[in-house]
Amino acid sequence: MTDARNTQHETGPATTNEGDGTPPETKLKRKITGPLLFLFILGDVLGAGIYALMGVLSGEVGGALWAPLLVALLLALLTAGSYAELVTKYPKAGGAAIFAQRAFRPPIISFLVGFSMLAAGVISAAGLALAFAGEYLQTFAPVPTIPTAMVFLVLVAALNARGISESLKSNVVMTIIEVSGLVIVVVAVAAMLGGGGGDVSRVGQFPEGASPALAILGGAIIAYYSFVGFETSANVAEEITDPSRVYPRALLGALITAGVIYVLVGLASSIALPAEELADSSGPLLAVVSASGFPVPDWLFSLIALVAVANGALLTMIMTSRVTYGMAEQGLLPRVLGRVLPNRRTPWVAIVATTVIAMLLTLVGDLETLASAVVLLLLFVFISTNVAVLVLRKDKVEHRHFRVWTPIPVLGVLSCILLLTQQEPIVWAFGGGFIVLGIILYVVHRAAGKRADARVAGTRSR
Repeated sequence: MTDARNTQHETGPATTNEGDGTPPETKLKRKITGPLLFLFILGDVLGAGIYALMGVLSGEVGGALWAPLLVALLLALLTAGSYAELVTKYPKAGGAAIFAQRAFRPPIISFLVGFSMLAAGVISAAGLALAFAGEYLQTFAPVPTIPTAMVFLVLVAALNARGISESLKSNVVMTIIEVSGLVIVVVAVAAMLGGGGGDVSRVGQFPEGASPALAILGGAIIAYYSFVGFETSANVAEEITDPSRVYPRALLGALITAGVIYVLVGLASSIALPAEELADSSGPLLAVVSASGFPVPDWLFSLIALVAVANGALLTMIMTSRVTYGMAEQGLLPRVLGRVLPNRRTPWVAIVATTVIAMLLTLVGDLETLASAVVLLLLFVFISTNVAVLVLRKDKVEHRHFRVWTPIPVLGVLSCILLLTQQEPIVWAFGGGFIVLGIILYVVHRAAGKRADARVAGTRSR
């Protein structure tokens, strides 16, 4: 998956459309540079799952935490290749919904793709808000979880509304902090090993009676949640300075960097603590650092973890509000959701709407179910995107763009189907409920649009 120089024929692993590479005009500000985008993606990926879900993952695979993390990385890279092509080809806010609208004739498909992204975004934000209000925050004060999660989401919305530049500058600082926390985990356990502590044999241990292959596959579903943050970046395409050049490098580089860090943290966690102790903790990495005896106060590491989770929530809500804005701009949602602040030029109505929904979803209170539902919804989005790459190959654009090797999106579709087969019935019920809700909203919105058109036609005929 690399840049190439010709779009008339597929001559290798990747090719590029002819053109000057100038991105289309947009009413959003193009303020995201290559380094900012790399940190945007890295911060969202690292902050989304590793601090919150390592304990849940250990319940699936025991001490072999590194295995599902590695599998999830490889599967994520397949679909990331498709995103690299389509984002650089159509650099518009709305991401996969815009790709589906171009690729598939029935408008309900693009609506449901966009709605699935919206649902996944608000569910993910709710889960991260609950993680923020959990054991890491309890280190400082015994606060009520759900009310604290709601207040947290309001603060995230305020920063989101202030502006993309301010949000991404905050992300740079928070990403550096959260990476430092993961480095502390690895260094602490390395020091523990050097002092004769820890148990390296645990990295190959699976739960008693479990099939290693099935355990890894089941764990990959949970681990996949830690990588799906890359989808967020597609929805800020209108705000990237030079998407054709910047986006593929930032996307693939951030995913690989995150994967390496994840595998190292997984190995460190298994060495430091038995799987049972990790599974019982809502702040598993704090437990790892404490067990290592490394001279880092619990309050300091908890603070780092809180920053990481907050960063993931901020970037997720940026994505969700931009999806809402993009769908409104395309007529897939009410136009009012496309309104922006005059000076800040941020989609304030979309930010308010998505924040309220995320606040309501914190009432579910189950982080594992929320995370699995996010993966379920995004797998359908990823299938649509991988198919759209192939369908849209006949569509030529004037600017230069990335092109992925054709077998990659095919393998991407197969990988998504494989992960779908491993989802639990309760997750299908939860995610399916959102799909049904999306269909209802689509029917209502279409009916309202037809009535409005009829009123306009009646007025003109008088």
